[in-house]
Amino acid sequence: MTLMDRPVMRDIALVILRLIVGVIFIFHGWDKIFITGIDKTTGYFVAANLPQAELTVWVVALVELIGGALLILGLLAPTVAMVFIIEMVGAWWSMHLGNGLFVRDNGAELVLALIGGLFVVFVFGAGRFSLDRQFTK
Repeated sequence: MTLMDRPVMRDIALVILRLIVGVIFIFHGWDKIFITGIDKTTGYFVAANLPQAELTVWVVALVELIGGALLILGLLAPTVAMVFIIEMVGAWWSMHLGNGLFVRDNGAELVLALIGGLFVVFVFGAGRFSLDRQFTK
């Protein structure tokens, strides 16, 4: 018997995973708008040949901010996880493909780790300690 065979431990693991991944996305969305800024981030998106770069920056940043908060709360968690998986596949394809694995080389390491965590939330849901569970009792 492993810890994951105990429902309460599985739910604790899911809430920790949601908190970590949600905070990462909130920080990335915040960075795009307020730290790096829309203009500079748009420049990165233009360099990656993304269409409608400024609009795309705003959409991605807002999805990261709002989606990160929803993930932390465990509200619509599987749906939010799938939206983020799609975003991360797009980020890998447009920004990290061909750069190897390591973050230091702008590789896909963080993107792949996030996809792994998000897949767990997509498959198992938000768990007991979530708004999803409160609304589906």
